[in-house]
Amino acid sequence: MIFKKIRKGHVDWRNFLCGTPANDYIFQKDTYEYRIDRAVEYIRNADCILIGAGAGASTAAGISMGGKRFTDNFAEFIEKYGSRYMTDMYAAGFYPFPTEEAKWGYWSKAALLNRFDLPALPLYKELYDIVKRKEYFVLTTNVDHQFYKAGFDENRIFATQGDYGKIQCQKACHPKTYDAQEVFRKMDEARKECLIPSELVAKCPVCGGRMEMNLRCDNYFVEDEAWHEAADRYADFLKQNRNKKVVLLELGVGFNTPIIIRFPFEKMVRENSSYSLIRLNMDEAVVPESFGKRAIGIEGDMERAITDIRGQVL
Repeated sequence: MIFKKIRKGHVDWRNFLCGTPANDYIFQKDTYEYRIDRAVEYIRNADCILIGAGAGASTAAGISMGGKRFTDNFAEFIEKYGSRYMTDMYAAGFYPFPTEEAKWGYWSKAALLNRFDLPALPLYKELYDIVKRKEYFVLTTNVDHQFYKAGFDENRIFATQGDYGKIQCQKACHPKTYDAQEVFRKMDEARKECLIPSELVAKCPVCGGRMEMNLRCDNYFVEDEAWHEAADRYADFLKQNRNKKVVLLELGVGFNTPIIIRFPFEKMVRENSSYSLIRLNMDEAVVPESFGKRAIGIEGDMERAITDIRGQVL
């Protein structure tokens, strides 16, 4: 599978999607140890590695969006808006906040907690150790910046769905995003009873309208110049390595948005005999039986699996 070369400013997102799921999924019955050994062998022998990471990777790393981490950090929001709606950080982001002061009261805290104040987590640092001596690229739907923090080359990362650290015009009146760390800190310090002062509400510098998080959740998501450049580099990586021995290392990608990573990875393996797939997933590590030995599915604790693979690769 080769992605069409992307022209800056003219990205057709459909070129990055695939709606062709496997029809012969199986859970492999080999022992955990045997599958880890095979994964290590594939990685050692690979010319390059393409990492595809979904939400499950960050959950395995410790970035839980619910449970105690949510209730401890957002107790005032749960009390104010109700536990029926404030069930976790993801669901809370879709709450119909009545004012901009309320919306940014929530989002500034969520962004600081999940993007700016977290250090590089061990799973991501161990993952970097596994691939750093190889040619590699990262395709991720995660928006928490963990790959950057862990030492991965920023020019080898394509974060397709946005960044918790950036904001944009709500109506995408211009194709630019803005670093929001400084304003989020001011909002967090000034917040009272879940609200920020009106003077801190973010306004679009071009049209004067409302601002929004740079997250792909509607048709107004801004794909800025950096996004297009990353898309170009991803297309180049696939083109340059199409005839090489490539390992697709898929981490925590389920069936929520499978058309960005999961299904395209399967299509690549299906169309390239030198490609192999290593799929790590807590509950959905099924792989196409037709791939034979070119696919390895490892279910359960991903952090343990990454640690065990790293221990043998190094």
